Amino acid sequence: MDNGTFERVEEFKYLGATLTNQNSIPEEIKSRLRSGNACYHSVQNLFSSRLLSRNLKIKIYRNIILPVVLYECETWSLTMREERKLRVFENMVLGRIFGPRRDKVTGERKRLHNEELNDLYSSPNIVRVIKWRRMRWAGHVDAYG
Repeated sequence: MDNGTFERVEEFKYLGATLTNQNSIPEEIKSRLRSGNACYHSVQNLFSSRLLSRNLKIKIYRNIILPVVLYECETWSLTMREERKLRVFENMVLGRIFGPRRDKVTGERKRLHNEELNDLYSSPNIVRVIKWRRMRWAGHVDAYG
């Protein structure tokens, strides 16, 4: 503009999203997960508190951490690898929320398995949320359905 030049860059941040010259979705997901981890670590002490109910901890996850991770997810096309990374992140947070369980036989405290976490967490998992948002963004899902 006005005979000015623009610097050519490999990537830059625009409205919180990392844009690359290759339109790399895996890089954007990595960036979102880093931001989600930072957010998780900032409220981690709340998840280990016995003063807060499990429902309140889930609300913190849904309303504070999840929006950070899912920003602009409507434009993502996920591979199985990215889906796995997102589920690992979610299971890490849910594992902290639900905590370990005492084994009925041995009495030892054990981490919950992913299937147990899924059963305890009544909402759709993070990958289903992304797929639903993509469909809604494309105009294929009724706003009330």
